[in-house]
Amino acid sequence: METINSKNGKFGKWIKTSITARMLMVGFLILILLIPLSFIKSLINERMHRQKEVVQEINQKWGKEVLLYGPILKVPYKTYHKKSILNQKTNAVQTEMIEEINYGYFFPKSLNINSTINPEEKKRGIYKTAVYKSQIKITGNFSKPDFSELDIKEEDIIWDKARLIIETSNLKGVNSLVEMKLHKNLYSFTSKYEDRRKNTMYLDLHKLESKFINIEDLPSKTDVDFNLEININGSKQIRFIPVGKETNVNIKSDWKTANFLGEYLPHNSNKISAAGFDAKWKVLDINRPFSQQSFNGIPNLKEYAFGVNFMIPVDEYQKSERSTKYGFLVIVLTFLVFFLIQTMSKISIHPFQYLMIGIALTMFYTLLISISEHSSFLKAYIIAGISVITLISLYSKSILKGIKFPFFIAIALLALYSFIFIIIQLENYALLVGSTGLFVILASVMYASRKIDWQND
Repeated sequence: METINSKNGKFGKWIKTSITARMLMVGFLILILLIPLSFIKSLINERMHRQKEVVQEINQKWGKEVLLYGPILKVPYKTYHKKSILNQKTNAVQTEMIEEINYGYFFPKSLNINSTINPEEKKRGIYKTAVYKSQIKITGNFSKPDFSELDIKEEDIIWDKARLIIETSNLKGVNSLVEMKLHKNLYSFTSKYEDRRKNTMYLDLHKLESKFINIEDLPSKTDVDFNLEININGSKQIRFIPVGKETNVNIKSDWKTANFLGEYLPHNSNKISAAGFDAKWKVLDINRPFSQQSFNGIPNLKEYAFGVNFMIPVDEYQKSERSTKYGFLVIVLTFLVFFLIQTMSKISIHPFQYLMIGIALTMFYTLLISISEHSSFLKAYIIAGISVITLISLYSKSILKGIKFPFFIAIALLALYSFIFIIIQLENYALLVGSTGLFVILASVMYASRKIDWQND
């Protein structure tokens, strides 16, 4: 029994006096604390997923994003091909001319879109998103369709079966009759059902089609003008596809945080002001890699769309997630400070006390997430940081029996959290600032530990 107690006493003494033992103990605790850090990361991902679900639910009920494609002139035409038929009685091969109806799709010569957007916020619980009401005025003209590409004769063009087509991603949000004046007459659009399982390319676009166009309104000889007004409720963003030979788009809104997106950007320099934005685009046919007509169905041109994003920038979760990536660094450096103090001052720090300090450091991230959901990320970061620094500093005062070392620890934690906050805010210079800061920290640790007698183990 005395032999066992003697061995336990030697082991305990080795833990207290050996630098190697303390390093192993600190390293083991750091690995243990990675477990709650991983749970915190999972919590952030769960909250992010929940936020996306709520936003999608609100947008689904109000109206999804608006993508407008058109108007497009659809003109049928006849084609002929020979078909050989074997006569079973005479074994003679007869040739028969087969007539087929195909369709050509023609874009406007000029397309002018003027849209006024009135965004507003919708909330559900602690989550919010941006929705809007839009008034869209579309004018322009069609020139005579060019069938020369296929060498189609004039008499084979079925002018009296021509229609107008508009495609949009949002039918639910349309809150006015869709009617377009072409030349002298008004044409109403109705939605056309398509088996979208067979056409996966256009899963998010719905087709609106007019009745047959009167012969006198068609651009069979001269250009004809068109005029269309449509009101749509939408969310997230609004985009247009530049199908005109010359496309001019003007979007106005009192939204302060405009984010222009897509293949083309506004050309006016005064697009953003204190009152909102007034953005203008001009796209010529030479600026895009597609022609003014298609004989193989309506082409998929969504990648050439452009417009404005109205989503509320919710980056609290992204910033919280980025901050947790530095959790390992914070724990390591904080434990390193306590380890150097313990080694240089010969003050004994129990492994349980290291564990309590580590848990307090992980509590910073749970405070940060919960507070940022009800406030700004900056306020949450300050509150969580001050709370954790105060807690660890007061706890250190009881451990280290003085004011000098706890004050140094508070200053070190304040500098560390400030450094991480700066890195999180930076984008282009995050790597540069981060690597420079880590170099300074390494140099400081090397300087502080230069007089430690590592042989006394």
